[in-house]
Formats: sequence, structure tokens, C-alpha cells
Amino acid sequence: MTQNLASVGKTIAQDDRGQRGTIAEMLLDRLGDHHDGLRTREQDWTWHEVVLESAARGALAESMRVDGPFHIGVLLENTPEFVFWLGGAALVGGTIVGINPTKRGGELEAEIRYVDCQLIVTDTAGMAMLSSLDLGLTPDRFVLVDEPEYLDRCAGFMQEAPVAAPSVDSSSLMLLLFTSGTTGASKAVRCSQGRLARLAYTNSAKYGHSRDDVDYCCMPLFHGNALMALWAPALANGAVVCLTPKFSASGFLPDVRFFGATFFTYVGKALAYLMATPESEDDHVNTLVRGFGTEASPEDKAEFVRRFGAELFEGYGSSEGAGSVALDPKAPAGALGRPAHKNIAIVDPETREKKGLARCDEYGRVLNPDECIGEMVDMAGASAFEGYYKNESAIADRLRHGWYWTGDLGYIDEDGFIYFAGRKGDWIRVDGENTSALMVERICRRYPSVIATGVYSVPDPRSGDQVMAALEVPDVDAFDAADFASFLTAQDDLGTKSAPRFLRVSADLPVTGSNKIVKNKLQQQNWRCEDLIFRWEGRGAPQYRLMTEEDKDLLEKEFDTYGRRRFLSA
Repeated sequence: MTQNLASVGKTIAQDDRGQRGTIAEMLLDRLGDHHDGLRTREQDWTWHEVVLESAARGALAESMRVDGPFHIGVLLENTPEFVFWLGGAALVGGTIVGINPTKRGGELEAEIRYVDCQLIVTDTAGMAMLSSLDLGLTPDRFVLVDEPEYLDRCAGFMQEAPVAAPSVDSSSLMLLLFTSGTTGASKAVRCSQGRLARLAYTNSAKYGHSRDDVDYCCMPLFHGNALMALWAPALANGAVVCLTPKFSASGFLPDVRFFGATFFTYVGKALAYLMATPESEDDHVNTLVRGFGTEASPEDKAEFVRRFGAELFEGYGSSEGAGSVALDPKAPAGALGRPAHKNIAIVDPETREKKGLARCDEYGRVLNPDECIGEMVDMAGASAFEGYYKNESAIADRLRHGWYWTGDLGYIDEDGFIYFAGRKGDWIRVDGENTSALMVERICRRYPSVIATGVYSVPDPRSGDQVMAALEVPDVDAFDAADFASFLTAQDDLGTKSAPRFLRVSADLPVTGSNKIVKNKLQQQNWRCEDLIFRWEGRGAPQYRLMTEEDKDLLEKEFDTYGRRRFLSA
């Protein structure tokens, strides 16, 4: 392979560990590699073929390039074309903008216009979603991968010995990743080729990726979870990437068995959906060795290991940055690990003073949340953050006082283990006391029929906020509010101010494309929705009563009485 590359005048740089500095270089390393690189249920490609297909897409993009940011929007499910366009963009110095197919209408239009896409790659279904939007693009700026002439068009750009564009280096912008926007407006995170390459090697070492892996990609490729924890490490090691169009709880185990998958990634709600599927006595008959994910409950993780026999690495990270946590096999359930270095701290976001250590009971329940829960910061992490696209105010909020502020809450226990306690927007203040929404979510998830939950604040008609919990259950009509109230009463770690005053019970809560519950949407709707809404009544132990439309009208009149109508969503 070295001779092949030298013959076309391309020199690939390596650091002193033999690691490449760009995704383009890592991709070119796979020329001549006839190990399986990409698989679907219908077709397989070797890594060599993946590189050639990628280079053809890159050349096609280059032929269509116009002045301005070389941003290529991709609106596709997990298909081979998404992978080929990732590689193609890397080779020609383009930037992939993964477009979330769960967005619609004005929100979708605003996001696409914001990131200045000059080209959009999609299919007939995606084009139907975009056709009514004003994206500022002429029809020739759309590439439909399922049009009959598309593959012939790509074939015309096939090269025997592709190379990277001379301008490509580690600083080349590879990705614009929209944040999930679960508690606020989405932002586009910048990720360079150098950063993604570093993550590929770091995550390979951290989570045990190897050449022999068969990586099952069931999380969406427009999200950092699949790109940073699966696709990039697979590229670094020459492992197999197996695609399914989208996550399916019922299709998970059949896919794992079909591909012989050894590794997968997840987010919390996806794991909860898996655990809600009927158990079979042969669940453990599979090839899985391990998985990586975020925000799953300790109960779901333990149940997954019991049923499927694979090890789970519960990590912490975000599209903006990583490296805050070092894994420790001795970490208790629920812990992320240990702070990665001395500059990781939990601080009061107002005073910047370090919070105290958490005192936990025998069950790991925090006994002093006000003293120990604060924002997770990296006092030396400002240089690693590459910023947001066209959002200077959001960048400034992340980089205050020379520190990198994660926007996430956490705490450290007396043994030095670090825990995630929710997003900054998950801090709910009730009667002058702070409550972590994530803590309440974990408690609600213990209830047998709850598949997923989102906890958030809603305004109180007199002052401050109240806690509201949205519960996703398999059968709304079978939900027993009195039994749920009794369950909450029995939870020793549920603070007196933390019990949800409102319950929203649904069979289908709104989620992002990566299966995270969209709390800001739930918060805006408060009790005005078509789902069942229960309200806590009385004093002492919670008693829930189903709200009628008249009840909701009377509640909102209280906001008028006390001059707080402005706190209600329009």
C-alpha cells in the first residue's frame, strides 16, 4: 500500500505512536485492505471498496462545489451512502452536517439554513420532507441517492488510487453536530478531522476496540454517539461496521445474531426499550461482548448484562468535548468512573467554589445533594473545545473564566467516584431547594411499567416551580396512579420537595433522533396536551387525581390571580 500511495505523490504523516492525524489519512490506510469494512443485510463491502466508493462521492461533491463553506447536509437513515459521504467529505475537505430526520417544518428549515449547506444528500423520502421548506437552495443542489442515474454518476468519478486534497489537515472541519436540544435550542458543534481521529484512537484503547470487532451501528450516524464511539474506532482498527436503518428494540437481537456483532452503542432510552421487550430463555445466545452508551439507569444496565451476557461501558461525554472521566472497574453501579485528572471538578456555577463530597447510604443514594451537586468543569479544558458554528454567545458561556463548563451536573462521592446528575437545565428549584431532575427520573424508572421518563420544571401559580414527570408506559389505560403514588412514598431517597406534583402518562413521548426525550417540548406543553395528566393533591403522601379540562382552566386562572400568567407557555 505504501508503494501505491507514493506512486501518486501522497505522503501520510504519523505521530510517534503510529497514529494518523486526520480521518482522510486513516481512510487511505484502508486502501488494499480486503477485510470486511461495511455490511448491511443486503450487501457487503471490503474496506478497500469503502475507500473507493467514498472517494467517488468526494469527487462528485467537489465537482458541485461553489463558493462559501463546503458544508454537505446528509438527510439519510443509517445506509451505506451515509458512510460513503462521510469518507468522501474527509478526502476532499468537506464538512458533513447530519440532518435529523425527526425534525419537521420550521424547526428543520431553520437548522439547515443556519449551517449554510451548499449541497444536500438525501433520498426520495427525505426530499418529500424538504420540498416545502425554503432552504435557499436551487434544485440542482440536491443529490438523491435512490435516483436511477445516481450510481452511474458516482461510477464516473471512481479512481484507482484516490488521494486526499492538499488542503486537508488536522484542523479541517469534518463535522457539524447538532446538539440534541433536549432542554434548550440546538447548537451546531464543530468537530475537526484531528479531533475525530484522536477520539478514534482514544476510544479504541478505552473500550477495547480491535480489528476482530463486528460493530453493530444501531444509533443514528448524524449523532456523535455512533460517529465517535463506533464508526471512527472501526476505521482506526479496520473492524467491520454493520448498519441497520434505524434502532429497533424487536430487531436488535436478530440483527446481532445475523451479523455476529460483538459491539454496539446505545443511549439510555434505547436500552430501556430493549429491556421492555419480552424475555426469552435464549437471549444469552448471541455474539455480543460489550457495548458503550450514556444515561442508562443502573437497573437497565444490570438487567441487560443478565439477559444478554455482554459487558456495558457507561460513559460520559458530549459532542462538545470528552475526557472528563477515567473508567474504573471497581466503580459502583451508577458511577461513571473517576475524574480523569486533577482539573476535573464539581463547582457551584454561581460562586465557582468546589462542592463537597457526596455522602451516600448503603444503596448509593445521595444524602446531602445541596452540598455536593454542582456543575462539572474542566479547569484546563478550554483549549480542547472547538466551538459552535456561528454562535459566539454559546461559546462564551462554555468558556467562562478560562474553564470549560460542561453544562452538566454531577457529584463526587467520598471514595472519589464521579456521577452524572443531569443537565444544567435539569436543576429544578422548589420552595428554595434544588432538585436534580435526573435523580427523580431514576426513581421513576424503578416502577415496573415505566419504560422511559423525563422530569422537568413547570411553573407554580404562586412562586417558583413544581416538578412534573412524563412517564412512557406500554398501556396507558392500565396505569394505576394510586399504585404509583404508593410506590413513590416507599422510596427513601425521594426528597419531600422532589415528588412530582404533575404526571403526564403517555405511550409515546417525543424524542430526538438519538432517542433522548425532548424535555423542552414537554415543558412548553406543561399540562396542555392530549396525554393523561394527573395532579398531586393534599398534604403528606402524594395522591394523584386525573385532571379534567375544567381543572386545567382553574389552575391557569390561579396564575392570573397571582400575576404569574407570563410564566405559562403561549
